[in-house]
Amino acid sequence: MIELVKNPDAQILATARRVLATEAAALKMLADNIPLEFERAVEAMRNAPGRIIVTGIGKSGHIGRKISSTLSSTGTPSFFLHAAEASHGDLGMITPDDVCVMLSNSGETAELRDILAYVRRFEIPLIAISARSNSALMRAADFKLLLPDAPEACSNGLAPTTSTTLMLALGDALAIALMEARGFAVENFRQLHPGGRLGAQMSRVADLMHGNEELPLVQLDENMAETLLAMTSRGFGMAIVVEPERGRLAGVVTDGDLRRNMAGLMDRTAGEIATRAPASVKPDTLAAEALALMNRRAISVLPVVDDAGLPVGVLHVHDLLRAGVA
Repeated sequence: MIELVKNPDAQILATARRVLATEAAALKMLADNIPLEFERAVEAMRNAPGRIIVTGIGKSGHIGRKISSTLSSTGTPSFFLHAAEASHGDLGMITPDDVCVMLSNSGETAELRDILAYVRRFEIPLIAISARSNSALMRAADFKLLLPDAPEACSNGLAPTTSTTLMLALGDALAIALMEARGFAVENFRQLHPGGRLGAQMSRVADLMHGNEELPLVQLDENMAETLLAMTSRGFGMAIVVEPERGRLAGVVTDGDLRRNMAGLMDRTAGEIATRAPASVKPDTLAAEALALMNRRAISVLPVVDDAGLPVGVLHVHDLLRAGVA
């Protein structure tokens, strides 16, 4: 006979909170007790002339794939080696220049034995991530990253939950520590993430702006007939006003400026109605930063200037939309 739960929704939420609290407590324990050989492991990976080979089986294997992917996307060449395939010829993918990261909660996983024997035979540096300090894996490792003794979040204490969360977090810590140690910057990140929204947000203004030949330029003393022509012919709804002598950005004339100065408009000059000291960006500004500036100022067009203040381009919000930034 099935026993009905009086308030199933409450029980479900209570289970969710218990699982999250259990895993959060374990992560806090790991953060407060970083494995003693963590720094040495990062240095070994940093100094490796080859790649970082990550391996594991089952749930640890799934985590290993993600760790390897994170390493690769943050500038450290890496790939995941399936433990079963390794025993059937793929051991040849590991070279003496590589570093091997092996994941096993128990440290006694049978499927890892062939890889373990191989890396020991050829003296390939081995980083072990395990929860058992006296396991075969940890005894054989050059760098032992011991996970804290924390209970699984599974009510039966059997399903890998807390242990895999800890492995994943420790793998992230390794990858980010290595990334920062190598000085991996935004420019490098963009090279490895050219696609999708993330790649678009890391584009520079110079990649998206309209160049010199499309600039709607007028001088401070330009009459309004020529100013309106510049605004309409370029299609940006704006004229960039520059100093007569040095050509530096002095202001912009927008549709709003025209509406605010309708009385006697055609008898005035661009400089007389322009918005002075307008918002602008440099060509090397991140596209996402340019979008944030547009949102703060409630504007749709930005002049792009070089270090000397000379206009070199113009960026429209539509350019950001087409690129997938906005």
